[in-house]
Amino acid sequence: QVQLVESGGGLVQAGGSLRLSCAASGRTFSSYAMAWFRQAPEKEREFVARISRSGRTTFYADSVKGRFTISRDNAENTGTLQMNSLKPEDTAVYYCAAGPTTIQYYNTNEYNYWGRGTQVTVSS
Repeated sequence: QVQLVESGGGLVQAGGSLRLSCAASGRTFSSYAMAWFRQAPEKEREFVARISRSGRTTFYADSVKGRFTISRDNAENTGTLQMNSLKPEDTAVYYCAAGPTTIQYYNTNEYNYWGRGTQVTVSS
């Protein structure tokens, strides 16, 4: 089992920045790829970013590419999502997830472990 806890959400004006953290406990965090997803009201959960077990490979949704940066520290069992140039359409609950290496990294079904989420609200 891996337990994931997100933090760092909040209210920010458009153009601002937030840094989300994901603290992992339980089984070896470095054994899993890590990703961030988000879910806005009345919308499906959508892929945001993913980082490989080693941290060497990353993937981003087109909507956040160039603005968001995913990273991880396996020694500290933490992952982060640095979000810059935030837009009102980034408003959502952000979830941290962990799972095995997969080519379908954008698919929620590929992830075994999920946090409870942290709210990000971007005002215009």
